[in-house]
Amino acid sequence: MHMLRLPLAVTLASLLATSAMAAECGGDLSTFLQGVKAEAVAAGASAAAADKALAGAQIDQKVLSRDRAQGVFKQTFLDFSQRTVSKARLDIGAKKIRELSDVFGRAESEFGVPAGVIAAFWAMETDFGAVQGDFNTRNALVTLAHDCRRPELFRPQLLALITMVEHGDLEPESNTGAWAGEIGQVQMLPKDIVALGVDGDGNGHIDVKKSSADAILTAAKFIQHLGFRRGEPWIQEVTVPENLPWEKTGFDAGMTAGDWFKLGVKPRNGDTSAANLEGELLLPQGRKGPAFMAYPNFNIYLEWNQSFIYTTSAAYFATRLMGAEPYLKGNPEQGLDDNQMKQLQTKLQAAGHDVGKIDGILGAGTRVAIQKEQQRLGMPADGWPTPALLAAL
Repeated sequence: MHMLRLPLAVTLASLLATSAMAAECGGDLSTFLQGVKAEAVAAGASAAAADKALAGAQIDQKVLSRDRAQGVFKQTFLDFSQRTVSKARLDIGAKKIRELSDVFGRAESEFGVPAGVIAAFWAMETDFGAVQGDFNTRNALVTLAHDCRRPELFRPQLLALITMVEHGDLEPESNTGAWAGEIGQVQMLPKDIVALGVDGDGNGHIDVKKSSADAILTAAKFIQHLGFRRGEPWIQEVTVPENLPWEKTGFDAGMTAGDWFKLGVKPRNGDTSAANLEGELLLPQGRKGPAFMAYPNFNIYLEWNQSFIYTTSAAYFATRLMGAEPYLKGNPEQGLDDNQMKQLQTKLQAAGHDVGKIDGILGAGTRVAIQKEQQRLGMPADGWPTPALLAAL
């Protein structure tokens, strides 16, 4: 740790005032932006870059509206995955992988991430760059950093945006993206772009918005950074026998894929080479629906997005782009509608389970609670909510 030497005129009082200003959220926007500039300059940015990045910044009420009412995945896995992993997207993805084979080859050789993994995110985030968002990125991040709900998440992103402006990688007046500040063809936040950006096309800039090469290689480095292990699978479709220790399905059972194979679980493609890896049996619509073995590399999907339906769909999409067959739909038991799910969560909460907010969403806490109650009631504990379970409770 080195000591920053300051002119004698800079008093302790002014240092404390600057620090307090930098830490604040809310209040007068001009004062807030002065604090952001002071913090950026203290971290090494030029005053000119901070001025350029923040000049004309405004609060965007539409961003606040989106932040207060974020969309959630209430669709079933079958519904969501059938819509997102469409034939058109698979065809475009295969074409993109062929056309940009040199870039995808570089992504795998340098970062160990297969083409299908990147292309699936590319498709699901922006339809291969076609739909990147129309919110002004600078204003979105100013709005969310100024708002006192989650400033600790968004202020660092605003500071990183100033760094991007200084590098000539972003025009603050015109750059657009998602409402929460994500930028480009794979929707990444400024802090990750600054830390992990790759100049894929060699033009001296990192432009994840317009350059597919920059976006693909930056995504690959980001996925590697999240912990993706070279040469290992991420998810594999399996078939399941009628009887299993269903209570061990889902996450954190502490079993290997080989343990499951010995119990009668079978990979559809016949490949059991990952038997020694930790394996988690995922049943997104219960034991009678599609079934997947998730390997340690699946964790990068959970880092990317916390929705179980989104992550399982994205991981499945990646396997399809790498040549896997369409999954077997099975014949899942009838699920619950939104009101029934809220009734179920209320009953689970009353029984002492932590299901979080009563929101009708089949999240991780609700799935675990369902399994515990299914097991207590002598039902197959596969984590899928059914009218029979609701009636039994």
